[in-house]
Amino acid sequence: MDQALHSRITLSVNGEKRALPEGATVADLLAEIGLAARKVAVERNLEIVPRSQYGATVLASGDAIEIVHFIGGG
Repeated sequence: MDQALHSRITLSVNGEKRALPEGATVADLLAEIGLAARKVAVERNLEIVPRSQYGATVLASGDAIEIVHFIGGG
């Protein structure tokens, strides 16, 4: 795949820089990381993203994303 043909964005995910294709959504990010949407909460630029909007929320260069994992236990 020729990277020159595909624009990429750079954002921060839990404090670490990550590059994604332009037009990527929160759902795309979670899939790339390998996280199930039902087991995480996502904050974009200090605002919670409703789970129902993960597929519709397009990420932009410079976004600050925080992902919190829900872990079961007792």
